[in-house]
Formats: sequence, structure tokens, C-alpha cells
Amino acid sequence: MSDDIAGVLMAYGISDCAVSRIASGLVNRSWKVISNAHQRFVLQQLNPIFDPAVNETLLRATAKLAEAGLLTPQLVATEDNQPFVMHGDECWRLLTYIDGTTRERFTAAGQAQSAGRVLGAFHRALADFEAGAVRLSVHDTRQHIGRLRETLDSQRGHRDYDAIAPVGAAILERSADLALAGDPPPRTAHGDPKASNVMFDGDGKTAICMIDLDTIGPMSLPLELGDALRSWCNPAGEDEASGSFDLNLLTAALVGYRASGPVDITAAEQEAIVPATERIQLELAARFCTDALLEAYFAWDEQRFASRSAHNLVRAQGQLGAANALAAQRGQAEDAVRTALPAAA
Repeated sequence: MSDDIAGVLMAYGISDCAVSRIASGLVNRSWKVISNAHQRFVLQQLNPIFDPAVNETLLRATAKLAEAGLLTPQLVATEDNQPFVMHGDECWRLLTYIDGTTRERFTAAGQAQSAGRVLGAFHRALADFEAGAVRLSVHDTRQHIGRLRETLDSQRGHRDYDAIAPVGAAILERSADLALAGDPPPRTAHGDPKASNVMFDGDGKTAICMIDLDTIGPMSLPLELGDALRSWCNPAGEDEASGSFDLNLLTAALVGYRASGPVDITAAEQEAIVPATERIQLELAARFCTDALLEAYFAWDEQRFASRSAHNLVRAQGQLGAANALAAQRGQAEDAVRTALPAAA
């Protein structure tokens, strides 16, 4: 256990404990903590992209989820009743531990349907919730595409530029025709409902709650669902270059969502789900491709890849491939959405 972790845990009155790194997650760093009293927690070092004030939003949101009877991770107060700890310039916090498992990808319709049911219940429970701290430039697709274009121009000296540039050019070409105006009005959203942010029970078949809640805030529902579907419906996962889009997983996810989610889905929201999914795929492809050159943002798997650049290039290729796969069956996808998630009358 590092001195930093030991110092943070002292604020919670925890000294004699076992600490192990939790490998999943692209942004925050997490550790499992088991105290000498056999209590389990999750310790997190918050990424600097988040203002510590996000913890206040988290406190209120998880209280509301719990009131609705939903399972949710919750902040543990320090000994002086604070929701987080500042250790130097870094924000740390302790969360309740939920016994379950996460998946990097869904491969069965039952998983997607169960995840859809959990996300729908999450949305319904937070329908009237007002978020505090809100991240800027979330799904600002123009900004992310523009940054990729600038990075391709400024990073020509990168050691892997010749491999990355054609992927970047393909992303820019595919993004040229995206509709980027007129999103339906926002609702309260999770903000990052990818597969690994859905907690399953021990057998990995039944979803039990949403995790990583720092991104809660207002977002147009098609963008929220698009972010979920681009992840849930790609059986290859984010760490393979051969991305795809599975219509059976799409249908299952929306059937689950309809069973527990908002009952007032508008026609405009329904019609925008497929375009929004493709938009998020290409936006994320652009972000991964940008970081393949800048090597400054996303975490990477040092066991599988030689560099952050190599990992992010594969991620970019996977999202681009998934976007192309969705585009090739766009009409079928739109039919599936209309059937599985009909708009309110």
C-alpha cells in the first residue's frame, strides 16, 4: 500500500487493511479495500477532469436512487463527515462496495436486456433530479472532430503517424455527413452508460446497478442511449480493431429499457436514437485516434499493448468499424427501435 493511499484511508479511520488495484476504468483509478473488520470498500482517485464538487452531486443522486429502492454505490463519509479527501492536489473518496462483476462487452441478448432494464430504472428514478456540477463539452462532436483534424496536422512527427493518419482520415470522412444540430431536450442521464459501467451479479447474467456516476447530468436521451448502444451492441468490445453492431443486442437492450424506463419517450427522441448511436461511435473514434497521437488522456492496457498509442489506435479502429457496421444496416436498426421502444401516443 502506497503512502498516499495509507494517508487517505487514515481520514476514514482505516489503517490495517488489504488494498488491491481494480484494473477496469479509463478515467478514475480504483482500489478494493478490505479492512481488518472485513468491511469492503472501493477507494477512488478522482481524475482531474472532474471538479471535487461532483461528489456533492453524487451524494444527492445516490440518495435519490436509494429512495427509489435501487441498488447503488454510495459515498462513505470521513471521520470528520466529509464526502471526499483532498490529498495534495488530488481528490480521493471512499465508496460502498457492491458485490458483483462487470463486463467489458455483452455477448448475449439477456445481458443487454437486463442492462437496459437497469438503465431504464435509473432514468426513471432520476427524472426530476437536478445535477450540480456538469462537465463541459460532453458529446460536443464538432469539438472532438475538430481536435482530431488539428492533431493530425500538428503531430506528423509521431513515431506511429503513418499507421494512425489513415484511420484519422477515415473518421473525418465518415463524420462529414453527421447531423449535429437539433438534439431533443435533455433529461437527467448517467452520462457514460457503457458496458463496463453496468454492474452484474456474480454469474454475469443479471444486471444489478449502474456504477461510475460522476457523469450524471443533463443530456439528450438519444445521445445517452446512443452511448449505451454503441457499447452494448458491439460484441467485440472496445479493445479490438474489428468493431461490429449486433441488431439482436439492440432489440434486447431497448425491450429491457422500455420495461422500466420513462413512459414519455417522444417521437423525436425515438427517431434520433440510431443517428445518435452512429454519432457517438464516430465521436469516440475521433477521441481515441486523437489520443493515439497525443498519448495524454485514456488509460491503457500495458499487458496487451506496447504503448498508449497502440491501444488507442485499436480502440479508434474498433469504433470506426462499429459505425460502419451500423450504417450498413441503418434501416433495419431504425425498424428495430420503432418496434422495441415505441414513442408515447
